[in-house]
Amino acid sequence: MSPEVTASYAAAGVDIEAGERAVELMKAKVARSRRPEVVDDASGFAGLFDVSALLRFKRPLLATSTDGVGTKVMLAQALGKHDTIGIDLVGMVVDDLVVCGAEPLFMTDYIACGKVVPERIAEIVGGVAEGCRLAGCALVGGETAEHPGAMGPDEYDLAGAGTGVVEAAELLGPDRVRPGDVVLGLASSGVHSNGYSLVRHVIATAGLGLERELPELARTLGEELLEPTRIYSLACLELTRTVEVHAFAHITGGGLAANLARSLPPGADAVLDRSSWTPQPIFEVIAGYGRVPQEEMDRTFNLGVGMCAVVPAGVADVALATLAARGQDAWVLGEIVPGSGEARFRA
Repeated sequence: MSPEVTASYAAAGVDIEAGERAVELMKAKVARSRRPEVVDDASGFAGLFDVSALLRFKRPLLATSTDGVGTKVMLAQALGKHDTIGIDLVGMVVDDLVVCGAEPLFMTDYIACGKVVPERIAEIVGGVAEGCRLAGCALVGGETAEHPGAMGPDEYDLAGAGTGVVEAAELLGPDRVRPGDVVLGLASSGVHSNGYSLVRHVIATAGLGLERELPELARTLGEELLEPTRIYSLACLELTRTVEVHAFAHITGGGLAANLARSLPPGADAVLDRSSWTPQPIFEVIAGYGRVPQEEMDRTFNLGVGMCAVVPAGVADVALATLAARGQDAWVLGEIVPGSGEARFRA
């Protein structure tokens, strides 16, 4: 071994100073997601949350969820736009929590990248913090890991975990759902964060460029596909405080029928009316340019319905008015009938 050769972390591709600068750049954005229960840890090794706030519960149940954003990150990287992908991450996590009626309390995130570019990392984490603000939860910590050699300099991936709380007596789920209930559909903002492997396949096979302006869309294809996932947690929680809610279903991978079926009891079906809404034009683009059959679209994408709420028929009008007051487009999507635990479209 030559005595002149000196190894270092920096020579191996890890820039500690860049990581420290990224932390400084993101601090102000993270602070905007703060909740009163957050306690500062001077060391910075852990996020602290004052659980004495849970004393108001008779029997608090903690709920937890973890997720990522899939290959949607590849489109963010291709377009050089990194400030909204974190919103997607929060939406995928907190809207799973709220399905059982849980209020999201806090999140942590994890970013792996080939090279720490402080400004880029700050944009990503700024999106996570904005998502937490929209969800009413706090971003209490996270980690950025530099993986030179394992990932390219412009590549990154992100994941997150969230914790929420729900009163045991108010836990929502299939056991509350009854025939005669109605299913409300809550509009999505677009594709959200599922099915992007199929989206990228369609883009590649159809020869579509992300900067292309299509007649079906009011903006470029890339801008449409990067529209962040809608965060429903605050609207859903407001709904539970206003009317009786039996169940929610977060419409993610697997599509509308498969996800809604997870919130149904064995003795009931959800019968949905496909004519009750019109999916956003982006779904027409994917189906048309990719020659994707309806069955495949149904089981891959949300098709314009990002969340469902199951409520008694008698409160449907009040529920819709409550959602409208929060700026959430919603409608009666279907009904609950005796059955075998399936969700299906009306023939």
